[in-house]
Amino acid sequence: MGARVRTGPGGVTGTNFALWAGGAEAVEVCLFAPDGAETRVPLTEQTHGIWHGFVPGVGPGRRYGYRVHGRWDPWTGARWNPAKLLLDPYARAVDGDYTLPPEVYGHVRDWPDQPVADTVRDDRDSAPYVPKGVVVHDDVPGDEWADDRRPKTPWADSVIYELHVRGFTMRHPGVPRELRGTYAGLAHPAAVEHLVRLGVTAVELLPVHQFAHEDHLLRRGLRNHWGYNSIGYFAPHAAYAATGTGGEQVGEFRRMVRALHEAGIEVILDVVYNHTAEAGELGPMLSLRGIDNRGYYRLQHDARRYADYTGCGNTLHVVQPQVLRLITDSLRYWVTEMGVDGFRFDLAAALARSMHDVDMLSPFLAVIAQDPVLRRVKLIAEPWDVGSGGYQVGAFPPLWTEWNDRYRDAVRDFWRGALPDVRDLGYRLSGSSDLYAWGGRRPYASVNFVTAHDGFTLRDLVSYERKHNEANGEDNRDGTDDNRSWNCGAEGATDDEAVGALRRRQIRNMLTTLLLSTGVPMIVAGDEMGRTQGGNNNAYCQDNETGWVDWSLLDEPWARELLALSRRLLALRHAHPVLRRRAFFSGRPQGTDGLRDLAWFTAGGEEMTEADWYAPARTIAFYLSGRDIPGRDERGEKVVDDSFLVILHAGDGPVEHRLPGVPWAAEYALVVDTSREEQERAPEVVCPGGGTVTVPARSALLWRVAD
Repeated sequence: MGARVRTGPGGVTGTNFALWAGGAEAVEVCLFAPDGAETRVPLTEQTHGIWHGFVPGVGPGRRYGYRVHGRWDPWTGARWNPAKLLLDPYARAVDGDYTLPPEVYGHVRDWPDQPVADTVRDDRDSAPYVPKGVVVHDDVPGDEWADDRRPKTPWADSVIYELHVRGFTMRHPGVPRELRGTYAGLAHPAAVEHLVRLGVTAVELLPVHQFAHEDHLLRRGLRNHWGYNSIGYFAPHAAYAATGTGGEQVGEFRRMVRALHEAGIEVILDVVYNHTAEAGELGPMLSLRGIDNRGYYRLQHDARRYADYTGCGNTLHVVQPQVLRLITDSLRYWVTEMGVDGFRFDLAAALARSMHDVDMLSPFLAVIAQDPVLRRVKLIAEPWDVGSGGYQVGAFPPLWTEWNDRYRDAVRDFWRGALPDVRDLGYRLSGSSDLYAWGGRRPYASVNFVTAHDGFTLRDLVSYERKHNEANGEDNRDGTDDNRSWNCGAEGATDDEAVGALRRRQIRNMLTTLLLSTGVPMIVAGDEMGRTQGGNNNAYCQDNETGWVDWSLLDEPWARELLALSRRLLALRHAHPVLRRRAFFSGRPQGTDGLRDLAWFTAGGEEMTEADWYAPARTIAFYLSGRDIPGRDERGEKVVDDSFLVILHAGDGPVEHRLPGVPWAAEYALVVDTSREEQERAPEVVCPGGGTVTVPARSALLWRVAD
């Protein structure tokens, strides 16, 4: 479906237009000249609900939209209105932006007040006020794409870096000003160099599908920055293009992907297939609502209303064949023609709902599991939605990895001193086998994170106990109140050096914990150098310095040291397979010496007992054996690595800690000590097994077995 350039009878070049609108009475494709003049062409052919026709003389670059005729009967869910120009759901490119004046609504609306009624049809023409689709040639030019080589990084070796195309590059001093905020800017060598030197293996891009800004934001002079308001599932968001919006953005996106691939970095898209920018019954008419409202959206028993499992006003009806096809066609397009390596599915539980309940045998999950293209790419679920029974962490089937919010909460609570015991923390640090050790799933089913785009940055997590979202214009009601943060003694910015030093140490502690844990770590752009959003934990509408990465931080010595520690930890992770396990620990004695592949120790140097797991604790230590790594390397040889001891101490005073002696180790060498601001220039520390060391307050130590 969509607009496909073809050669018709007699060698005439034109475009075949096809649109599924199952209940419609008529469909017109509307072609727009450069001066805005509109030509309407009826699509007279219909096959299985798909209206289609060949229009000669129409080629790449032509702007277009649809008008769909049918009944206006909101009480039964019928909302056809041919006065509204609709975006093709399959448009490969979009020209223009949404400003959402009253003419864009299918029902009468008094701007900027609330609607008169969503049942009264508005017959004003919306075409002058909405973006248009752009005809794009289907063939990918060979010089753009044929030599692309996907990195194909194994899941166990992956490190994800969540970034915003615009926010990452807008203030980057090495990116030319005219390229900042664009796909070309992210492809620039200065941007790529940071990713390579940091040591991440994949970027997870916040939504790059064409999206619209919500009317309540536009009325306040704000814009949707994050992009979780999709309206075009095939089109790269036009505002991120430096080369133009007449289809050029498609090639620019492909070149960005190729540049990242050449650097060994995979591209994962954060995708929003659970809802669209058309919101609830009071929202605008932009695309699917006017094409076939009942065919695309889940409606309540009162068909005027939308079933809302997303908190955004509507939910796509993925059980419907045409909706499932739209989503899977889009996914395959981004893999096969745009070169991406995987997807993170926003509110994935909403996609897994059958009629009402979340169903892990749902059509969506079944189709993904058998698709020869999609089952081979990286699939990440945000395993919850806002509906009843929507929290599904640990429930997604094999092939899927999941954002593990239980990891986030346990690590945050431990370092702020709020964990009652360390039972949950033990599972999270070792790969969350309690959640994922079923059905053949592996430790890399857990995407571990301490922060994400949604919430505090790592620096704000240790600087604020309350959200400060006043700039969003919602009286600080938006954003979660469950931050599990600790401000270290002062709220927000402070000149108190003792508070500042403690905050920096806490950042190092959580970053070290994340990168030494079993599973797939995810870092948020800027956390590696102490980015702040001023306490805003919901910066979805802050397309400004609040929402952009501040590269001037690297003028500060402490930020450079934090970046150096991040690189050091990622280099250690890359060099040591014991930190990137492909199978869960057994916890049982291994080999002739009877050592466990994973062992837990008290501060007294003794293995933890059952009672120790239930006791209040501010210190935990675990031993990772490099002698007992399952699997073989690429030459078929047994994988052998160094062994390590990790000590995490969240107490507010130092603790004497006995290092496990023989047979665990005869000697240990200190590799990382987060109590130090500087790591590279730290003196060498070696301690005998069985010896006692002083662990500074609130610090993490990584010891390598030196014998």
